[in-house]
Amino acid sequence: MKYFSTRGGDQRLSFEETVLTGLAPNGGLYIPERIPSLPEGWRTEWKNYSFAELSVAVFSLFISPNEISAEELRTLVEKSYATFRHPDVTPMKKLNDKLFVLELFHGPTFAFKDVALQLLGNLFEFFLLRRNARKAVGGKQEKLTVVGATSGDTGSAAIYGLRNKANISIFILHPKGRVSPIQEAQMTTVTDANVHNVAVKGTFDDCQDIVKALFADKEFNAKHRLGAVNSINWARILAQTVYYFLSFFQFQSQLPASTSTDNAEIQYVVPTGNFGDILAGYYAKKLGLPIGKLVVATNSNDILTRFWRSGKYEKADSSAPVAEGAATPAQGSSDGKQATDSSGVKETLSPAMDILISSNFERLLWYLAYENAPGATDPEKHASACSTLDNWMGRMKANGRVEVPVEVLETARKDFIAERVSDELTLETIKSYYEGDPSYVADPHTAVGLAAARIIAPSNALNVHQIVLSTAHPAKFSEAVSRALEGLPGFNFDRDVLPEEFKGLLEKEKRVIDVEKADISLVKDVIENVAAKEVGAGAGAGSV
Repeated sequence: MKYFSTRGGDQRLSFEETVLTGLAPNGGLYIPERIPSLPEGWRTEWKNYSFAELSVAVFSLFISPNEISAEELRTLVEKSYATFRHPDVTPMKKLNDKLFVLELFHGPTFAFKDVALQLLGNLFEFFLLRRNARKAVGGKQEKLTVVGATSGDTGSAAIYGLRNKANISIFILHPKGRVSPIQEAQMTTVTDANVHNVAVKGTFDDCQDIVKALFADKEFNAKHRLGAVNSINWARILAQTVYYFLSFFQFQSQLPASTSTDNAEIQYVVPTGNFGDILAGYYAKKLGLPIGKLVVATNSNDILTRFWRSGKYEKADSSAPVAEGAATPAQGSSDGKQATDSSGVKETLSPAMDILISSNFERLLWYLAYENAPGATDPEKHASACSTLDNWMGRMKANGRVEVPVEVLETARKDFIAERVSDELTLETIKSYYEGDPSYVADPHTAVGLAAARIIAPSNALNVHQIVLSTAHPAKFSEAVSRALEGLPGFNFDRDVLPEEFKGLLEKEKRVIDVEKADISLVKDVIENVAAKEVGAGAGAGSV
């Protein structure tokens, strides 16, 4: 299996090269040259597989054994998921006969990002150690400078996946003051010598733009050998496809005996900002997993919801009045009361989704372009899709918007539904599920998914069952959860929600470098200054 850039070019990379490179030189994202089919008999053979066994089975469809042997792959997977607190890694809970929650937060940092980033950290280390072992005695060792942007959870998950890894330094940019206190502490209290937190005065999109610009700077990239941990890295998407398969089998085992598994349809509801988590479900479906439509659940930063309503992928909502069929406030639309900064990002109670541009959405756009491309042969359609995608992303960069043809939008609607949820409805949802039977405490991002599921459920067929992806532990967003549940009889946040691992976290020593504005040159200076210091010397808190 080889991988190519969504924006075209002759480059074809191995899995190893794809993982280590991250972002294509032309700004595109790497995708596999083809989507394989599931092996015959997979339903029977994989039915009782553990998460690790399913991971090996799915990964083997995309990774040649000549690159990573079956034994090496199994060892990498088992090492990655040994750090999780639950034996199923991503267990599923039944809320009622039609609604389930897939808990993805049982890893080291209590967020779904751990599923992919524990694996990615081990892949980075594995590839570098193998490359360096092949060098002549005294030869220069290969190193990797990992650079990432976070709106909260990616940063801590990446740090925990890469802390103290050989030949790897990691720089995580986060928007100063725009992540929850627990998220910020999870990142900045990790003081391993190879970990560097950079607080940028700006938004997540500013941080993400800086990271993309660093990768696009060929000289800087070559000098520091940059590696990507954001969902632009293909390995992250691949890792996340596994829990769709696991939950498919979990769902079948939890259905009432009176319900036919052959007729029951699964509808996944995914709270998303950068589109990586739900794209993994799209790949699982394309592989052959028999599931229904995927629900894109957003907060008031609803660029994705607006795309499915209008076909316009744009930073600012240009529709006036609201497009026909859009949700009313009672259905969960934004009430418009969130604070909006100069960039247009609305500050919400679900900050990991406070994103204007969903960078990983580019991969889906390529497939939409391909399915509607002219040409009699696959190479012709492939070339056309790359050209179309490159044109779309060029217009998006230049104008902040692009509108796809009607037929492309209709293709997107075959696999996806989209819904947005306001802060007000998020709080109401947290409260209603806590007071439900069984009682369930949801973080605000999971609540966005639960609210969207509730909005859409009445229009579903009777055989449709919903699985909401729970992306983070509620303790990571204490302000929103406490605000929703304060005053309720018997509720105590410290007793009912807060894990032992979080107690005292806010008081621990922190190490962070402040960057006073969203300027790529300032971030370059940070990386250059750290690289110039001796390994292990450490760096105290500072300001740039």
